[in-house]
Amino acid sequence: MQNVPEEWREEQRAGGGEVDAKPWEGREALFQINTVNAKQDMDTGKENGETGVKERRKENVEMMNEGGKGTEKESLMMELTRLVQKTVKESSWWERRGIDITILVLAFLLLPPAFLLLGSSQVLVFFLGMVLMGVSHAVISIKGTHLASHGSLSESPAWAEFWAVFFIEVCGSFTARAGVTGHIKMHHAHTNVIGLGDSSTWKIPCLPRSVYLFIAPLAIPIITPLVALGQLKDHSVSQALRTVLMVSLGFYSQYWLLMSVSGFQCPYSSLLCMLLCRAMFSIPYIHVNIFQHIGLSMFSPTRRPKRIYQMTHGVLNLPRNPLLDWTFGHSLINCHVEHHLFPFLSDNMCLKVKPIVSQYLKEKELPYQEDTYLSRLQLFFHKYQELMVFAPPITELVGVQ
Repeated sequence: MQNVPEEWREEQRAGGGEVDAKPWEGREALFQINTVNAKQDMDTGKENGETGVKERRKENVEMMNEGGKGTEKESLMMELTRLVQKTVKESSWWERRGIDITILVLAFLLLPPAFLLLGSSQVLVFFLGMVLMGVSHAVISIKGTHLASHGSLSESPAWAEFWAVFFIEVCGSFTARAGVTGHIKMHHAHTNVIGLGDSSTWKIPCLPRSVYLFIAPLAIPIITPLVALGQLKDHSVSQALRTVLMVSLGFYSQYWLLMSVSGFQCPYSSLLCMLLCRAMFSIPYIHVNIFQHIGLSMFSPTRRPKRIYQMTHGVLNLPRNPLLDWTFGHSLINCHVEHHLFPFLSDNMCLKVKPIVSQYLKEKELPYQEDTYLSRLQLFFHKYQELMVFAPPITELVGVQ
């Protein structure tokens, strides 16, 4: 096991097997402010020898004993967590979950008029139905699946697991087990670590830049369920069967509603409509996923910095965008740094703590990286080979690692 925060480690069964990743795992430990950095430093020490372990353990014990007194030994991450924790505790349920749940409910409420408008013979009305369907699907399958994968929709573990299956499998056409494990225990635990969470899964070096950036993303609705099928070999029979049934339910429900409610006569036209609606936001979805990590600092698995340095150097925020903020969520657009520092906060809470995080990082002279969508697009277009084909250089943070 690589050096990762303890709450993101795979739990072990008595028989030696690994417990499946759950969307709510780690949430309770989010504000146990001494745990993350202390255990991360101890784990790093194991890789550098027993002496390093003892030294770091001694420092961390002192930190845990004196951290509550506000001494200088308190780490930056611990201090920032205290500030964020205070804001979260003072926030209402409406701020912590209600606003994001309301946005998801509104997205579902847009579906009935969308199906009805798609039954119109008038071009403009039909186009409006397509737009409504595409926006609704983006909110549900991107914002909804992302929040569900982090267990941000409910405090109940049972409901968190239910929503993860519903949004990821029924609405997102992917396997919940692989989705949660890949996102939480790889991407977040190993952000920008070479060979682990370096976003290399988004790279397709064989594709020309124009095809990759502007054409290939349109195939995501087709590729996603195919990749999910490939993941089933690592699932138990019951989990694989559930995934197949849930993904099929999601596809067939939309197909049946297009045929029955919208009045489509040809199965192929229904399938084409489904493809267009599901692919409507695929291009910015791919862009966002590569813009905010690739091209930034990348770290070696054996020499990774402390969490706060790892996230501030390896994550970037895009500016506010009303359309993408609503469809993708703040944590994927303009609060991505906050999201990686505190991954179990909802989109609205990430937005609320954004001024606190940005001000703190700037006061401590830590990077708070921001760039525009157009600027990142130009960078990736002109440096496509360097960023998306060649292996990235490893960053060494002098005095930190």
